[in-house]
Amino acid sequence: MNSKIRTTHGGSLPRPAALIEMNRARSEGQAVDDRALSECLAASVADVVRQQKDAGIDIPDDGEFGKATTQAYDYGAWQSYIFARVSGFSPAAEVPKERLRRAGSFGVALARFRDRRDWQTFGEFYRDPAGGAFGTGKLGETRGGGIGGGRRPVCSGPIRYTGHAALKADIDNLKAALAAAGVAQGFMCSVAPGSCARTEDAFYKDDEEYVYAVAEALREEYKAIVEAGLTLQLDDPGLPDSWDMANPEPPLEAYRKFARLRIEAMNHALRGLPQERIRYHICWGSWHGPHVTDIPLRDIVDLVLEVNAGEYSIEAGNVRHQHEWKVWQEVKLPEGKVLVPGVVSHATNVVEDPELVAERIVRFAGVVGRDNVIAGTDCGLGGRVHPQIAWAKLRALAEGARLASRQLWRSA
Repeated sequence: MNSKIRTTHGGSLPRPAALIEMNRARSEGQAVDDRALSECLAASVADVVRQQKDAGIDIPDDGEFGKATTQAYDYGAWQSYIFARVSGFSPAAEVPKERLRRAGSFGVALARFRDRRDWQTFGEFYRDPAGGAFGTGKLGETRGGGIGGGRRPVCSGPIRYTGHAALKADIDNLKAALAAAGVAQGFMCSVAPGSCARTEDAFYKDDEEYVYAVAEALREEYKAIVEAGLTLQLDDPGLPDSWDMANPEPPLEAYRKFARLRIEAMNHALRGLPQERIRYHICWGSWHGPHVTDIPLRDIVDLVLEVNAGEYSIEAGNVRHQHEWKVWQEVKLPEGKVLVPGVVSHATNVVEDPELVAERIVRFAGVVGRDNVIAGTDCGLGGRVHPQIAWAKLRALAEGARLASRQLWRSA
């Protein structure tokens, strides 16, 4: 049994300037010494794990530092990293358009980011350089990691996992950092098949074959993380936020069929892996903008619970989704499972008051039980808010968990 509310977060943390600069230089074709980059990465991971411990985070990660970014604000590294770790993808410009099959199935075709319904509804906002979304100007184009700008790579051949060396470096760096900081438990993020397979396909015969091929390749990454003794976090914003990319809005049952295929493929990739070492994360997209077309949690919560995971990390601090804690009054969290609600948000520069954080935690504990709650964030904070704000939010998360723990265990 627990004696307090434990804390964790969504994965991404602010990268140090030196690491960003080395990645940027390499991406531009400049000579960067492999050993120097490896040493910088290892030292950066050691430092960020120590900072998480000092901030009061019980279950830290490597900040996703092994997923290279070339600028401070980057919305896309959580998924784009995988295209350097698998074969079978090519730049979109290199694949003839007549070969392309748009991502989607069951009557649900996914539009490109700039065509998503929220981005069309609030086109004036997204075209306004001073509108508030990082670097926006032309509709759907940003300087924030390609959230809506350039096209994603296209599947042009058989998909195979090739990222073993990079993955091993990530695992070794995190395990060494955890040992140095005296932290027993850590987690590592990996993109879920459904969120990876939101690209156009020019090789597989249909959507099902494509999604399962992605899942089988990613299984190698999943297995390695779990077998290393780490918790695997499966990042799957695509489960809820592909709904807004389906333009026009599809029938709900068609979308649920689309989503279930991706969950079945993910469970196929997870076969034989211990559920207690797996965390499943969903959110409704990380960009700072309106979300009026988000699919309600109640419409997909049963699908979320079909994932063979021991923990479910769900956005719940964002003002568009904070009210959805009530869903857990209607839907029973399965026995032995843990809920990791977001109680601080990546979507605002306002730093949550610890008392508000505690209030949110106590609310969830009252519905699913205090031993079944780990306090988390809505999404990764790195690349989405300024580093000073990101760390302040993590400290507020930890302090809120301390306040909630005193209340919950004192009243027992």
